[in-house]
Amino acid sequence: MAGRQRPSSLGDRARYLFDRTLARSTGTLLGWLAVCCLSVVVPISTLLVWTDPDAPRSLSGRLTAVWRTSAETLRLGGVTGAPLRMLLSAVLGLIALLCVSTLVGVVTTGLGDRVTELRRGRSTVLERDHAVVLGWSDQVFTVVGELMAARADRGRGVVAVLADRDTAEMKAALAAVPGVAGSARLVCRTGALTDPEALGLVTPAAAGAVLVLPSERADADVEVVRVLLALRALHGGTEAGPPVVAAVRDARYLPAARLAAGPRSTVLETELTTARMVVQSARRPGLSAALRDLLDFDGAEFHLVDVPEPAGLSMAEAALRFEASCVVGLLRADGRPLLGPAPDTVLGRGERLVVVAHDDLAEVPTDCREHVDPTAVASSAPRPDGPSRTLMLGWNRRAPLVVDLLRRTARPGSVLDVVGAADPGPVPARPAGLADAGPLTVTHHAGDPVGPETLRALDVFGYDSVLVPVPDADTGPERPDDRTLLTLLVLRSLEEETGRALPVVAELSDPRSRALAPLGPASDVIVRGELTALLMTQISHNPALAPVFEALFAGRDGGLALRPAGHYVLPGREVSFATIVAAALERGEYAIGYRVHHSHTAHRDDELRLCPGKAERREWGAEDEVLVLTPAAGGPGVTDARHDGLPAMRRHHEGDDSPTGVPTG
Repeated sequence: MAGRQRPSSLGDRARYLFDRTLARSTGTLLGWLAVCCLSVVVPISTLLVWTDPDAPRSLSGRLTAVWRTSAETLRLGGVTGAPLRMLLSAVLGLIALLCVSTLVGVVTTGLGDRVTELRRGRSTVLERDHAVVLGWSDQVFTVVGELMAARADRGRGVVAVLADRDTAEMKAALAAVPGVAGSARLVCRTGALTDPEALGLVTPAAAGAVLVLPSERADADVEVVRVLLALRALHGGTEAGPPVVAAVRDARYLPAARLAAGPRSTVLETELTTARMVVQSARRPGLSAALRDLLDFDGAEFHLVDVPEPAGLSMAEAALRFEASCVVGLLRADGRPLLGPAPDTVLGRGERLVVVAHDDLAEVPTDCREHVDPTAVASSAPRPDGPSRTLMLGWNRRAPLVVDLLRRTARPGSVLDVVGAADPGPVPARPAGLADAGPLTVTHHAGDPVGPETLRALDVFGYDSVLVPVPDADTGPERPDDRTLLTLLVLRSLEEETGRALPVVAELSDPRSRALAPLGPASDVIVRGELTALLMTQISHNPALAPVFEALFAGRDGGLALRPAGHYVLPGREVSFATIVAAALERGEYAIGYRVHHSHTAHRDDELRLCPGKAERREWGAEDEVLVLTPAAGGPGVTDARHDGLPAMRRHHEGDDSPTGVPTG
């Protein structure tokens, strides 16, 4: 039985009556406000008059003084005389007060709405030569951070971001990116990317470059094409407007994206570029760190410089004419790039050198041949790579591309073991892409890569590389990086138990997860879309380098490679880096830097050095590695006609034995 209800007090009934009265209408609310004001103003005015020694002596005079004081306080006018005149004066005062209050309310509301609109990012950006980023994804953090770093050198550059998100939310997320709080200015605007009117908020017609990012949604590529069409409609044609750098995930949308972007623009493919990076890092651990250093704006980057005097120099002679820059190729007078040409290639009129340097300042040519020690050059040829054993822990939509790349570059007898769930789910029982593996023998094992018992049942230390692909975003309730981090924890525990290092290549989707990854001394991390984002910023910052990057990733057997220093100089000899450069040139390769190997190093990235001085001398160990640019297929300086462009950027090649253009170095 419910307890007896407590009787309502007088105060409760009064509050209830007051609440009901206020809820009736605006007029009732105004009446109560008037009563409350009068109940305070009139008594205080009366007290002021009665305590004033100069107040009138008569009661009527004092009441008139009380009226005047109250009327002046409430701005009701101070007319005295007949009661009717005083009443009319009060009515006029109330009407004036109502009008002024209404005007103040209208102005306040209008200003508040305008401030809210400005905070939501609906004002037009009146800038010129600024960078415009369209879209929001995990790539935006890398893109904005690199653009801010690049434009900080120009003074107070501007980077404008347009996305269908809250402006305050975007600014708060991007504020945590290193380098954003620099001299460059970040502007965020809210709007639909496919709406030309919304695109006009960031003034893309006056921008120095426009970057279009694919979102995380399933129809991201279709949305990129629509955004490119909206830009085309806004500019009035494909020839108008600034150069556009866009990215799509699926190669099927590349032709449509290129047509919508126009001939002056560049389109990259995220999935294929990520798969290429995974395969490269699996063959040559640490190569991803070298690529990040080459493609970001912190440290050494690719530049174009004039050919040094005298005329008629060969590539080998030009490579030893720069103390702090590393020559890797040339740009023909007609704009065609040639990376890794034959060292005896003679430089012609109108050609420019492609170099890797720490800045784009003109370097005074210096003859570095005096630093070369021919007696320290190794004479033995490097051994060819044999068959490999690879373990893949998990599956995602890029895994078939990885399998295809491994198959096309594998030596006979190579093995790929795929571990995944046995029931249909995030990893099918027999994932698509495992059939017809050619020289690569592929086997599927049922099991959960996150479970320690699954990995303990495998001889994980018997593999040349362990790949940990990040799950797709729509395959589970948790965030994609969570399963990768859990798998890395299990692998790290096996390393600590046995005291042996595992060559792990892990894939992550969020660049902010890199700091959380429990990596061993031989582990490497590939952030999905990061390389594409870095390429986009480099091309947007210097469009003249677009063909250079195309050539860099298009060689069938060329590209970047990390090779033991013993391939070039005798181990244990103290020689200069110029000797390394000269030894690499004898093999038709171009040395860019080196990585010192320490068995107890926590991260292999820490000892990577790009563009050291040619005169720098050190003792080279047998396990130290040299970063080189290898020649294209067919020998130094020979370019395959089927590889005249990067498939992930502008053209798509079919019928090739390496259509993805992954270097085998």
